Amino acid sequence: MIKKVGQIMVYVNDQDQAVKFWTEKMGFQVMSEQNNEQGMKWIELAPVAGAETTIILHNKQLIAKMQPELNVGTPSLLFFTENVDELYSDLTAKGVTVGEIVSMPSGRVFNFSDSEDNYFAVMENGHSAKGMGKSS
Repeated sequence: MIKKVGQIMVYVNDQDQAVKFWTEKMGFQVMSEQNNEQGMKWIELAPVAGAETTIILHNKQLIAKMQPELNVGTPSLLFFTENVDELYSDLTAKGVTVGEIVSMPSGRVFNFSDSEDNYFAVMENGHSAKGMGKSS
């Protein structure tokens, strides 16, 4: 079962400019900034410390190359769940198109798409995640 909308993944051409916009114009705070060994950088922003839902800025070109099925023209939602295996099995049994479960430093994650091929991601535990697709 999905517990909450955890993060909104926004795909941008210039992460530094996007951070400036969200912090200087909108008053958001940078909660974390991470890089992985594949050269992927993501920045987590929130309107206030302790916010339940955060924004993650991703490099649009890199994500488009890594996951061509994603529509990087619009933000993606990352949901949190306590049991990724149970949810995965449930969605699969209902005929939902799901990607494989991936383990990342921030947790286990998988993508799924709706009836119009809009992609979403689900991560186990609901802890703050840093990573594309909120891969866990």
